Amino acid sequence: MSDAPNILHHPDPDHPGWMTWDITDRRRFNATALGKMIVRKVDDHHAIVRMFVDITHSNLLNKVHGGVTLAFIDVALFVASGATGQFDAPGSVTVQLDTQFLGAGELDRPLDAEVEIVRVTKRLIFLRGTVVQDDGAHRVASFSGIIRRATSGPALGA
Repeated sequence: MSDAPNILHHPDPDHPGWMTWDITDRRRFNATALGKMIVRKVDDHHAIVRMFVDITHSNLLNKVHGGVTLAFIDVALFVASGATGQFDAPGSVTVQLDTQFLGAGELDRPLDAEVEIVRVTKRLIFLRGTVVQDDGAHRVASFSGIIRRATSGPALGA
């Protein structure tokens, strides 16, 4: 996939086998609240989205704030859909996101959203997955979500 007007998607020099997923306008929520994210396509229906957590993502218990985990999951739906080639229309929205928290995320260890694209229709993308740390040894959350695709708009990379 080539760079879209708002997304920089290219090999990450610091993480071999991973691609960047950077928003070009660093003032936007993804950049200011979540920070750097990278993605690895597993196959046409699976991707892993990685977020690097630090103290700015913490709650008063020195764990990853639940709101950060929810925001990461929401963004990961779109990143995984784009990275697998299932999504290419800016202006799409989340219509449903169900999350079950399984454990607290630890600071200074990446969060990985392991995302599966379950079904794609003309208007909807159905997804599910888990948020893990330490190569899946620590489970943080499970989720399912639905994206409503935009009715029109330029394709990513156009």
